[in-house]
Amino acid sequence: MHISFSRRGAIVASIALALTAAGCGSSTLDTGSGASPSAGQSSVTVGEVSADPSLVAKVPEAMKAKGTLSAGTDASYAPNEFFASDGTTIQGMDIDLMNAIGATLGLKVTYTNADFGTIIGGVTSGKYDVAVSSFTINPERMKQVNMVQYFSAGISWAARSGDSLDPNDACGKTVAVQTSTVQVPDTQAKSKKCVAEGKQAIKIISEVAQSKVAADVMAGKADAMSADSPVTAYAIERSNGKLQAAGSIYGTAPYGIVVAKDQTDFADAVSGALQKLNSDGVYESILQKWAVQDGAVSAFPVNPSS
Repeated sequence: MHISFSRRGAIVASIALALTAAGCGSSTLDTGSGASPSAGQSSVTVGEVSADPSLVAKVPEAMKAKGTLSAGTDASYAPNEFFASDGTTIQGMDIDLMNAIGATLGLKVTYTNADFGTIIGGVTSGKYDVAVSSFTINPERMKQVNMVQYFSAGISWAARSGDSLDPNDACGKTVAVQTSTVQVPDTQAKSKKCVAEGKQAIKIISEVAQSKVAADVMAGKADAMSADSPVTAYAIERSNGKLQAAGSIYGTAPYGIVVAKDQTDFADAVSGALQKLNSDGVYESILQKWAVQDGAVSAFPVNPSS
């Protein structure tokens, strides 16, 4: 996936804006900036979150000195991370959580938009201090970096309204997915099963931006899309009735905030910040703001075992 529980007006307009904004570079953000997903929902601001001295002590001195935390993200994965209507501000569930974590650690978070497949490499090279972009925790990624659990998600599919499509029997169909997400090998495995059963393979369209994935389905370029469940649900909600759910959520797995492999103390600090935000009710408040509370977790370990 990124992977999810299980990464609006007319969605076509939202997609066009996201694609136009994808060339934007780095933004410095405050929690709650940009539009909330639904009118009347409360937002959580950084001003409501105070630094915890015991956790600040675990922050590397270089980060303390600059006072900022650089984060890589792919802002095409609504509602987890995406551009607001101004085309510059990055918002979403992951962004609100990361800003609250930063405030707990006495740091202001800055964000750089990047292609999803390049972000972990940005952390390992030192380009970013952290990455928050709906990354599913798996053994391959944990070999490269530390991952701090903060959410639970799964895979779900959507098709055009009126189309009957079963993700477990999509042989011969065209399915759109985002490049470098877990949906790619998942759909490839389904396609191999089709071929093994003497049926037609699934044609997979791999898009760099998640926003283009939903557009492919609505434009008739693809029969279905596969994404993290909050992302698919958001696309359906904002499609003005053009998309519908196909099948059930499956493959539930945790998301992780990415921290460099040699920054174990800082990974522990991020974990501690999440625990404090959970105890204070801020964690739940942020998930409710984005209507993704079904993906809440109660523990925030570093590199959790399966």
